Amino acid sequence: MWPEKAPMEFIVDVARSLGFLSRIPVPSRFFEGDDGRMERTSGGFALAGIILSLLPALLLYALGHGHAPLLAATLATGILVLVTGGLHEDGLGDTMDGLGGGRDRERALAIMKDSRIGSYGALALVLSILARITALATLVTAGSPTLAALAMVATAGASRAAMVWHWRALPAAKPDGVAARVGVPSGRSLRTALATALILALLLLAPFLSLAVVAVAIFAGLFSTWLFTDMIRSRLGGHTGDTIGATQQVFEIVMLSTLALLI
Repeated sequence: MWPEKAPMEFIVDVARSLGFLSRIPVPSRFFEGDDGRMERTSGGFALAGIILSLLPALLLYALGHGHAPLLAATLATGILVLVTGGLHEDGLGDTMDGLGGGRDRERALAIMKDSRIGSYGALALVLSILARITALATLVTAGSPTLAALAMVATAGASRAAMVWHWRALPAAKPDGVAARVGVPSGRSLRTALATALILALLLLAPFLSLAVVAVAIFAGLFSTWLFTDMIRSRLGGHTGDTIGATQQVFEIVMLSTLALLI
């Protein structure tokens, strides 16, 4: 049954997820009795991703009807980064710095803990922004502003479900890290996040694209998540808050790029 929770419980999880994943103000009543643990709350990540992407997607839809699709995609991506506070971009930059500059596990984790950005992280962020902007602009021109906006929303939800999968698939790399302190998503939360993401992605994209194209794009995102998770397992032995955020970026880049290539 979807969602695999009581309706009110699921609403609370989504609200708490929004507070965790974005800078959207969430009423304090949703955090009464909250101990900061994410075992249950993470089940709301996918729907939270959908919600926080609505304003950027609306902007992309509105501006996409003009003659500057690249500018529309740039502004929409910029608004999305502002809404999330660059949370996932920060994770991508730190992770790439650690993997690129760390000779061993301990050195990689130490680099990731350093808030300063290095060349590997800077390059990863530039490529991430360019890939997403270009993919969205391509969807506007080769498809339509409506398709581009819906793809942005669907990918925002699916990529945050991928975070939950990466999070649960690996142990915490640092027992005293933030990711370890907030717990690991339960199996129920993982199923809820994945089901939410899949159902909403199909509902949003199937009217405009063939099921084969949608399936390939989702599979490409999942496969890239699996490859990234396997690499993190090999290099770091477990997840961190940074690798969880980087997972969202990897999935979003690959899914949007695949949709743009297949349109």
